[in-house]
Amino acid sequence: MGKHDDVLASSATHVLNQPSSAPCLANEFPEAYGWSTKDPGEGRLRALRNSLARVLGWGIPDRLSRQRRQLLEDMASLFEHRTYGAEVNLEKRHNTWKKIYLVEYGIARLYRKNEDGRVSIHHFFDEGSAIWPVFARTRSERNTLCLTTVTPCTLWEADFLPFRECIKQDGEGAWAQFALALMEELAERSTMREFERQTLSAEERYQIMVRDYPELVERVPDYQLAAWLGVATATYSRLKNGRSRRV
Repeated sequence: MGKHDDVLASSATHVLNQPSSAPCLANEFPEAYGWSTKDPGEGRLRALRNSLARVLGWGIPDRLSRQRRQLLEDMASLFEHRTYGAEVNLEKRHNTWKKIYLVEYGIARLYRKNEDGRVSIHHFFDEGSAIWPVFARTRSERNTLCLTTVTPCTLWEADFLPFRECIKQDGEGAWAQFALALMEELAERSTMREFERQTLSAEERYQIMVRDYPELVERVPDYQLAAWLGVATATYSRLKNGRSRRV
């Protein structure tokens, strides 16, 4: 998710030339990813190409080599535009995750749920993010991850395996370079959140969330934010209303 001071870039050009899987800073620069209401069809496809180039770390599509422009077109042709309501299950545990998603609008959450219905939310994805089955286990029936829309969402989605083969055509190590960016980010965020849970009070964790993810506080239901923070819903309500107690 995106508004940390240490990763904000000074211009759209700079951002478009930095690799990112999730979060993506596309929503910081809507002129690079938006489309004209006079031509929504072509504008959407342009936004898709821009988002793909951004996620891959290739930079602005118009400045790519002929080979990469063709590869980008081939990749874009794999995607279909879909619209979903809130709380729609996109991926379920014990089911092989076969898709990659690009978030055009909306928020989705990545989580695990046990047999008793207890939920652990790992990550929220917003506009510009790419969501795909990072781990080998996720791409099998042993998958334990779930992906569900939080708000109504418009997504671009494609079959994962053809998408991966497209990236591999960019040269030796191309897939590893792409995959590593998201794997490192998710691992870093996961370990930091675990560290914060072990060392900080609920109030301190809440203040960090408000500071670093204000868009989540505005758009995500309280009970999901409570699960993400690792507190009871009643505790989250007290934190939100300034009646917190050390927990």
